[in-house]
Amino acid sequence: MFDIAPTELLLLGAVAIIVIPPKDLPKAMRVAGYWVGRARGAARQFRAGFDNIIRESELNEMEKRWAEENERIMREHPPTPAMLALDSPGEHDWTAEGGEAPVVTVEPPVVAPMVDDTGVIQAAPAVPAPEAVVKKPRTRKPPVPKPEASS
Repeated sequence: MFDIAPTELLLLGAVAIIVIPPKDLPKAMRVAGYWVGRARGAARQFRAGFDNIIRESELNEMEKRWAEENERIMREHPPTPAMLALDSPGEHDWTAEGGEAPVVTVEPPVVAPMVDDTGVIQAAPAVPAPEAVVKKPRTRKPPVPKPEASS
């Protein structure tokens, strides 16, 4: 978009050396760098906003396709009354029908021991206690005496 070739930069530098006196050249370069940085920042912000708009439109398109696909699946496979009852267990009154509420079983997770390549069970890695950390005492260097000024 705003592409500046190295030869163009070299030409601008040569013109700057001829036009700007050497003592003002560092200040001019600093000002030019400042404005180039501001222009790059504005371009970066513009590009980020544009990318954000594109990302949002793609997300909206994906949501629309998902809704259409969900609608198609629901048309092809309509829910049965039994499925609807399972979807909302809190709304079904099991005691009114004289039955019991379904039992939900949750199994605890299985924790396997650590085994190395040879098949030997390894112990958990030891973590040093905070007391085990030894800190070195800080020592101060003695102050260096200043030489007396002779008059």
